[in-house]
Amino acid sequence: MIHQIASLIGAFCVLGAYIAHQRGWLSIRNRSYSAINLVGSLLLVWVAIVDGRLGFILLNGTWALVSIPPLFRPPVDPTAGPSEPVAH
Repeated sequence: MIHQIASLIGAFCVLGAYIAHQRGWLSIRNRSYSAINLVGSLLLVWVAIVDGRLGFILLNGTWALVSIPPLFRPPVDPTAGPSEPVAH
């Protein structure tokens, strides 16, 4: 039962951050976006490890690793609105 609850919380975190970004409520440059993704993906990794699901360990482990570097970038001005990286 605890694994089901953890997996639901993890999924809500990852999906919630994605939906918030898509709706314009949360910029991907905001540290909160990466932190929410990190928490969610770590919960999902834990459940995948317990269940022995290698594909989900790879998927969510990668998601967690990708979420870490943005947490160490300089903070973004929240009054500047959502901003995306500039394509070159």
